[in-house]
Amino acid sequence: MTTMTAQELADTLGGTLVHCPPDRLLTEVLGVEEAGPTSVSFLSNPKYAAKVRGCRAGVILASPKAGLGELPQIHLDHPYFGFARALELLHPEPVPEFCTEPIHPSAALGAGCRIGALCSIGARTVVGARTILHPGVHVAEDCVIGEDCELFPGVVLYRRSRLGDRVRIHANTVLGADGFGYVLVDGQHHKIPQTGWIEVGDDVEIGACTTLDRGAFGATRIGKGTKVDNQCQLAHGTRTGEHCIICAQTGLAGSTTMGDYVTFAGRAGSTGHLHVGSRAVVTACGVPAKDVPEGAMVSGYPARPHREWLAAQARLNKPR
Repeated sequence: MTTMTAQELADTLGGTLVHCPPDRLLTEVLGVEEAGPTSVSFLSNPKYAAKVRGCRAGVILASPKAGLGELPQIHLDHPYFGFARALELLHPEPVPEFCTEPIHPSAALGAGCRIGALCSIGARTVVGARTILHPGVHVAEDCVIGEDCELFPGVVLYRRSRLGDRVRIHANTVLGADGFGYVLVDGQHHKIPQTGWIEVGDDVEIGACTTLDRGAFGATRIGKGTKVDNQCQLAHGTRTGEHCIICAQTGLAGSTTMGDYVTFAGRAGSTGHLHVGSRAVVTACGVPAKDVPEGAMVSGYPARPHREWLAAQARLNKPR
């Protein structure tokens, strides 16, 4: 574990430590809701200031104009860039643990597993009983795959991916690639390290050529019984409820969350940081730009209640 004092972090980031003991130990970077006494959190968008005021973080990266009162802070001109650098410092990218054998000696395979040709399994990965890995599957370090799963040719699981029992993943799907996160500073796009992981619940099926991205921290999570079709993109921090249906070519932006039994029809999508309530339906090509109430059916872009959208389309197509 990498640790720094609050003063060391402030000095490294070129910021000013405010209302915080300089010797406070910091071990991780987390969002405002998850952060604890040894965590670094951040505020880059003023509209989230109310949430930050209840934050328990050891120190918060923020602008001097953020108005966070007596909370422990490091004042920075670019707090989002500071967040990216803090991730690099406290969560350095692990060095891959390659070996000459396709299955690392520290990996554990349950009884009755079937491993196809040209598969590779990384260090400390656990594969449950009776799971099948078809030829050409790659599973990286520190993954957990449950019992009775089946991964078809070309599936890739990045480090720390976690699958429940009876999960089926079809060919050439990738779980755990870096989320698309950058911050523009001085005319250059600087990468935000993606230290999160993927969690997939029991009885999930994921189609071919689909991608689920890890986020900067925390889990991208697919709930129990959810079915994801081919060629879908679920961005960093997406979290589905249980038994959701996500049809082909759907694209969900970062930090989209949803309740149970939600349906996204073909080529639907979402803007980021919104919630879709349980049993809601987003019809084909619909894209919500704000939260969708429980049980609603919405259509179009920006998505509106389905009947309103139908009425609008009728007016548009009415002969003059």
